[in-house]
Amino acid sequence: MSAYGSRPAASSGTRTNGLAIAGLVCGIVGLFFLPFILGPLAIIFGALALRQKTASGGAGMAKAGLILGVIDVVLFIVLLIVAANGGFSWYVGG
Repeated sequence: MSAYGSRPAASSGTRTNGLAIAGLVCGIVGLFFLPFILGPLAIIFGALALRQKTASGGAGMAKAGLILGVIDVVLFIVLLIVAANGGFSWYVGG
């Protein structure tokens, strides 16, 4: 039992890789805002986090950021193609 005002016990000491967190955040936010910027950033941060051979955790987050970055870029390209072909026109002229 801890006394009043004492600090909690320290964790195991492993810290998550910051690049993995950055890649995951960029991948998630890129689904909704600025996918043409945040998608490639998520891919870069995720790849750099996976290449680091440190003992820090975050391989799952790095992979998720990498995958979300690819999804961001692919969805952006698909939306550009659809918009260029007039696919967003709901007007049915009569």
